[in-house]
Amino acid sequence: MSDQSCRLYLITPPRIEPLAFADTLKAALDAGDVASLQLRLKGEKETPPDADAIRKATEILMPLAHSYEVAFLINDRPDLAAELDADGAHIGQTDLAYAEARELLGPDKILGVTCHDSRHLAMEAGEAGADYVAFGAFYKTDTKDPISMAEPDILTWWSELFELPCVAIGGITANNAAPLVRAGADFLAVSSGVWSHEDGPAAAIRALNRIMMEEGKAR
Repeated sequence: MSDQSCRLYLITPPRIEPLAFADTLKAALDAGDVASLQLRLKGEKETPPDADAIRKATEILMPLAHSYEVAFLINDRPDLAAELDADGAHIGQTDLAYAEARELLGPDKILGVTCHDSRHLAMEAGEAGADYVAFGAFYKTDTKDPISMAEPDILTWWSELFELPCVAIGGITANNAAPLVRAGADFLAVSSGVWSHEDGPAAAIRALNRIMMEEGKAR
């Protein structure tokens, strides 16, 4: 298994006021290592977000992320990721097919794919050319109703057989992250586990970084 330490993949809250959230994000990024930030907005009652809301949030948040050398990805909208020159996009199994998303996004951008708890879907995504596969949910989450629940051994299986990075997602907090790092996750995708942490986002980032460093050495 890789001895490279696991890194943090932040996901925005589903509803934000971008200017106000920029201050929260800056405090989080000041606190420790973050590899990437995914803009994942939702409209009312989980409807798809308005394209202009994505544009506005990207205009404000992407330069901030880049100032910390954090990759900026947009959820579900490879077309907007291309238009706004984001670093990439993330798609789920119910979104566009990989080939269509890649055509919209272009060959040089990051494109990740949700694979739930399916080894078959992950291998298909890898063969298609995905830049990473995401497994989950590993824990219950308040952010969305998980389609599937995954076990940590899928991370071990993937990391032992494939070089393509794998992302663990779903209900991850500083209190439950350690087993996923030990199992072989290359990235932990965290949303409310950071933004809703009782001591604030900066404390969550520091705690997660510490866990990823300690558990990464052990694997």
